[in-house]
Amino acid sequence: MTILVTGGAGYIGSHAVLELLNANYSVVVLDNLSNSSPTALKRVAKLAGKAASFIEGDVRDAELLAQVFAKHRFQAVMHFAGLKAVGESVEQPLRYYQNNVNGTMTLCDAMAKAGVFQLVFSSSATVYGEAETMPLTEQNPLGQPSNPYGRTKLISEQFLHDLSAADSRWAIGALRYFNPIGAHSSGDIGEDPLGIPNNLLPYISQVAIGRLPYLSIFGNDYPTPDGTGVRDYIHVVDLVLGHLAALPFLENNKGFHVWNLGTGRGHSVLEMVKAYESVCKKPIAYQIKPRRPGDVATCWSDPSKAHQQLNWQATRTLSDMVNDSWRWQSKNPRGYKGG
Repeated sequence: MTILVTGGAGYIGSHAVLELLNANYSVVVLDNLSNSSPTALKRVAKLAGKAASFIEGDVRDAELLAQVFAKHRFQAVMHFAGLKAVGESVEQPLRYYQNNVNGTMTLCDAMAKAGVFQLVFSSSATVYGEAETMPLTEQNPLGQPSNPYGRTKLISEQFLHDLSAADSRWAIGALRYFNPIGAHSSGDIGEDPLGIPNNLLPYISQVAIGRLPYLSIFGNDYPTPDGTGVRDYIHVVDLVLGHLAALPFLENNKGFHVWNLGTGRGHSVLEMVKAYESVCKKPIAYQIKPRRPGDVATCWSDPSKAHQQLNWQATRTLSDMVNDSWRWQSKNPRGYKGG
């Protein structure tokens, strides 16, 4: 079985490619390398003992997509390609809508023309907006995401729902991520953000390795045990195994399906700092800053639907996540730029 993985050289995509190869799928990667590195795929090939085919290109390039689908017989597509920095999305909404929404529509058009109707879509818990009660289930109403990034995920989901409703050949799974962290246990592939990290754990790890002076913690007066925000952190390998679990389900179930991918419990920012300090054996400098608009006090998942329907659940602990993150960062202090 051959799978097309868009954005397969990125953080989550590269881990998905490795697990697909380990599960004996044939894999073709399409990535424009705007926020990723070909080094990741070289390391994936070394870890797997075999390589994915790689095509450098943009998911919005309809002509290229037509050529790719004409050359390969895909059974399904895993769609990771897109932009994901919340702050950047506020500053560059046009770029985010073009990449995330138009890219998804262009991909689906190419899929339909090629007769490929199974899609695993990389979505986000941001589609729930600012929910008042936790944990979040798939029955929660979709809210008003507080930033353009979240809105691009919500609009893409709505488009995919409409697409499957209009054409019964489609089988689409939207996986709503909570907070992916960690790295492959080898330390050879991991998260390598461009510029200043947008997410908590790569920021902590870059403080620990000496690339950044301190961590900014936005708000310590939330109604949580230590006053800092609580989030559901999930190991990236557990996350991508959820994508693999969706493939056989979609073979047998048409329509549009959604699943939360999380652990079902939350950890505060200060908990994450302490957990990292215990692993890297050094203090993590931080400064308390005012709350950011749009941030919520708590956010964690109820992942039981994925367990029931996909026979999937997260198994890696917070200790696993932090240890694997530090192993990646300490082996690769400059990320993939070090070779």
